[in-house]
Amino acid sequence: MQWHDIRDPQDPELDRLAERYNLHPLHIEDCRHRNQNAKIEEGHGYLFTVLKPVSLDNESIVVCDLDLFLGPDYLITVIEGDSPPVRHLLNSVCPDPKIPRADQAYYRVVDGVVDLYLPVLDHYAESIDELEDLVLENPTPALLARIFETKRNLILLRRVLVNTRDVANHLQRSESGLIQRDMWPFLRDIYDHVARNLDTVEMLRDLLTGSLDVYLSSVANRTNQVMKVLTVLGTVALPMLVLSSFWGMNLKDLPLVDSPHATLIVTGLMAASTAALLIVLRFFRWL
Repeated sequence: MQWHDIRDPQDPELDRLAERYNLHPLHIEDCRHRNQNAKIEEGHGYLFTVLKPVSLDNESIVVCDLDLFLGPDYLITVIEGDSPPVRHLLNSVCPDPKIPRADQAYYRVVDGVVDLYLPVLDHYAESIDELEDLVLENPTPALLARIFETKRNLILLRRVLVNTRDVANHLQRSESGLIQRDMWPFLRDIYDHVARNLDTVEMLRDLLTGSLDVYLSSVANRTNQVMKVLTVLGTVALPMLVLSSFWGMNLKDLPLVDSPHATLIVTGLMAASTAALLIVLRFFRWL
């Protein structure tokens, strides 16, 4: 088996390999243009596969392209973009003398790319658990922005996994002579892993939607509590406002105007009316 590891899609070596193995020009063009969807196509005597490895950069998902050409006795890998996990994967598989066949090396690379999704899923599972606690304790606009950012990342990851599932489904159903029969169970295992990862993403999206609902409920409850306190304070102050407004009128025949104890009496009336109102509010359990 010959393994050609191309780390730069613009490398002229890719053109030489295309001429040597009769690779289709459109496939070479796909290698040199990023943002391709994960897919698999059959060429003349080879399989062309586009995979989408993912990694984490802080809280964001970084997606790169990994292109593979599988032939009868060769494997060509082309990395589009800088991804340390993918470089580590290829370095661990590429020179391994225990892999005598091209289809075995091809399986190892595809399986390694699928395994790269697991740390990302674990990260977001822990992040969503943290968000569920924070939305109850301290719902803030920054937390809402974090929820939407996580939701966008999960949508991106779901789109990648859906296309990868189609690739795995094609592989497990393919009867190409480039992949020997003893590798078919391993390819079915790849499909199972991708399908399980996709189910996990759907579950995480549901949990995140639940966290968003809890956030909105927490904000609404906080607003209701503030309005309740303000309403109670305004209601408690109402008797004092009425009494002070009554004796504040510029009239000469008001009761107690000439009394030397008018201030104490009016103050007592304010206190008594406020206390009576508090008792009524307490009786109806509005306070």
